[in-house]
Parts: sequence; C-alpha cells; structure tokens
Amino acid sequence: MHPPPRFAVLLCLGVVAGCTVGPDYSEPNVALPEHFSAQTSKAPQVAAVEADLATWWNAFNDPILSQLINRALGQNLDLAQASARIEQARAALGAANAALLPSATVSAQAARARQSLETPLGQVLNSAPSYNRNGSAYEANLNAGWELDVFGGLRRGKEAALADYQASQAGAIATRLAVVAQTADLYLSIRGLQARLDIARHQVDTRQQLLTTIGHLYAKGLAAELQLNQTQGSLNQAQATVPVLQAGLDTAMNALDVMLGEAPGTDSARLTKPAPIPEVPGLSDMGTPKDLLRRRPDLIVAERRLAASNARIGEAMSEYYPKLSVAALLGSATAVSGANLFSNGASQASAGLGLRWRLFDFGRINAQIDLAKGQEAEALAAYRQSVLRACEDVENAFSALINREQQSARLAQGEAAYAKARATSLVAYEKGVVSLIEVLDADEHLLAAADGRVQAQTESARAAVATFKALGGGWQRDAAEARVASKRP
Repeated sequence: MHPPPRFAVLLCLGVVAGCTVGPDYSEPNVALPEHFSAQTSKAPQVAAVEADLATWWNAFNDPILSQLINRALGQNLDLAQASARIEQARAALGAANAALLPSATVSAQAARARQSLETPLGQVLNSAPSYNRNGSAYEANLNAGWELDVFGGLRRGKEAALADYQASQAGAIATRLAVVAQTADLYLSIRGLQARLDIARHQVDTRQQLLTTIGHLYAKGLAAELQLNQTQGSLNQAQATVPVLQAGLDTAMNALDVMLGEAPGTDSARLTKPAPIPEVPGLSDMGTPKDLLRRRPDLIVAERRLAASNARIGEAMSEYYPKLSVAALLGSATAVSGANLFSNGASQASAGLGLRWRLFDFGRINAQIDLAKGQEAEALAAYRQSVLRACEDVENAFSALINREQQSARLAQGEAAYAKARATSLVAYEKGVVSLIEVLDADEHLLAAADGRVQAQTESARAAVATFKALGGGWQRDAAEARVASKRP
C-alpha cells in the first residue's frame, strides 16, 4: 500500500531539511612568526611596576589618569555610538531569527451596508420577496504562514547576522580601547607640555636675572652695550617659546574634554596644577603574534566580517532553489449577526502549500553570487592585512618604547652635565675669565637638553600606551565573551 501523497512530501522535506547550500566557514590561517622581533633582539629596561594588560593604565600609579579614563569610559560619545551600533546589529539578528519561525496574524472586521434601490442591482433585488436592503457582515480569522528553509538560505542569513552582531560587539571593544589609549595619550601630553612650560619659564626667569645683572654693570660702565643687547635677545628668544607651548597645552586640554564627552574648558582648572610625568610601567609578557588574533578586537571585527561575507554566499546560492511555504487559515464569518459569528455554521478554514522558484532568473542570481564571492575575497584580504598591520603596530610601538627610554636616560645625563657647565661659565664670567657668549651658549645648551629630556620622557610614556593598545590591552576576552553570550538574542 502506497503512503498518501502528503506523507511523501513530508518525507522528502525531512530528507533535504538538513541541506544548507554555500561554503561552510573556517577561520583562515595567517602565517605569523613565533615571536616579535623586538623580543629577540632587544629588551626593555626593567621597570619598578609591571602592568596588568587588562587594566594597564593603573600601573602608571597616577590617580588622576585612572579617574579620567573611568570618566571617559562612562561618558565618551564614540562609545555611545558603538553601543547604538550593537543594538542595531542585535535587532538585525532578531529579525533573522524570526524569519526561521512561523508567523501568524489575527484579523477581524465588521461591516454594515445599505443597498441603493435606484441601481439595476438594487431594482432586481428589491423585486424579491422579503428583500432587506440593509446588510451586515462579521468576520474573524487567524492566518498562519511558514517559509520552510529547505535549502538553508534563511539559516545562512541568520549566520551572517550573527557574525555581524559579534563584529559590532568587538567593534565596541575596539572603540573602548581607542578611547582609553587616547585619553591616556592626551593626559601624558598635557603633563609633558606642562613640564616643558616649566622649563621654559625657568629659563626666562634665569635670563631675566642675567639681563638685570648685565644692566647694572652696563649702567656702571662695566659692561658693553653689545653684551646688553645679546642678553636681551636671548631673553626674547626664551620668552617666545612660552606662547607656542601654551597653545599646544590648551589644545590638548580641549581635546581631553571632548574625549570625556564634555565642553572644552571643563577640566582645565583641575589640570592647571602641573604634576610629574608618570613613570612608565613594564610588561612581563608580550605574548606572541598569534595571541593578537584573540586579543586585538579590531582583528576579531575583521574575522567576523569575513564570516558574515562567507555566509552571504550561501544566502545568494539558495536563490537557485525553490522556496516552499505553508499557510493556514482558521476563522469564522457570518452575515447574520455578531452573536452567530462563532457558531459551527460560520466557521471556515483553509490550508495550502506555496512554491516560489526563480526559474528563469538564473543570470541575476549568478551575478548576486559573484558579488557575494567578491565581497568575501575582499573581506579575506582585509583580514590578512589587518593581522599584518597589527603586528607592525606592536613592532613599531615596542621599538619606540625602547629607544625613547634610552634617549631619555642619555638626555638626563646630558642635562646634568650642561647644568654644571652653565654654573661654571657663570662663575667664570663674573670673574672676567670668559665672555658673556659662553654663558649664553651654556644656557642655550641647558635649555635644549632639559626640553629634549622632557620630550623624550613624554614620548616614552606615550610609546608605552601605544604598546599596550597595539597588544590589545584594556579588556578581558573571556569576560567579554561571557557578556556577549548572556545578551545574545
């Protein structure tokens, strides 16, 4: 005995239900070295404090820096935009999930009509006995429909939406890291500029005192006018550096306020008092280049976008195959009165199986598949390039950190030597052994050495920030993944 046709249809659907067209995704392999070249060729100076990569900014031991970063994480508007993008991706994933489920709608209507007796229809009907020109209609229905994802096009769409959602999550973390790093960078720049301003103002005071001394000697005829003019010119040159540094300081403070999501000038009073440039913390373990694939959120973004583009190939290929759907209606309709709407005689029902097949549209489908494959190839190249650039970021940042530390140490030694030379030349000048040119020259060298030492110290701290950022420091992957899983639709 042959089974009824409907069972044959269900059997066929059950056989092919597990079919999902398109390529299955596998994370690409990128050839990377076992270690960073900076790890094998050089080693940073041993620091007093080693940083935890997840909260590296606390290792600078600067409470103001930590407070500013916490405020930026709570108020920054780039982070607010990233959070909004997550909600958009979450909504898209919810829509992709819903597409796999049956849908149902409830509809109801009630109508009251009055037939005209002046029309041909009205005249014919009016000739019938007991014709009532007033009529009513009542109807209530439950409509249900379900697209059977036989060939997996909807499942591929869900796969792409999920990858996009995960990319938005990782993108928000990447934005978070950028905000933390930029906030720290601006703060360190502010402290560096304040230190340079202090040196410049001290140099102005020193040259002002020298000018006063030369002025007294000139009034007594013990100094030439040339010496007086040379001292005045040197003072003016030192004074000219102050406005430039002050402008840079104002710009950095305004940028920091914007980073905190506040109007420029909000925190200027709080940071007006200079403070030392924080000491650079060390890093016990940089990890390997392969660790970047898990630690750098921008690489996770690129990899998830690649996964999404791969899934969209299958979504496009599913258009080759027929789309099957089932629909059903259960309801009641009557033209008598609302009281009879739910009686047995008023009930109505229907069921159907739908088929949609783009049978003569394969040329357009081929174009859509080619487009999806091209986008996947672009995403793969972008991912590989992102990995290489991430390694480049680490190498450059680590090299800058090492060399800036060495530069800072050498300039500190040079500054001490120039300070002694300046004191010696001033004593010699007062005794008439050397000319004023030697004193001014020693001043110039001392100023340049002190300013260079502060710049190198600032750049060393900024290079440390860049290193932590390049390594993907500033978040815990396991904790972040747990939060993502708990919020996943």
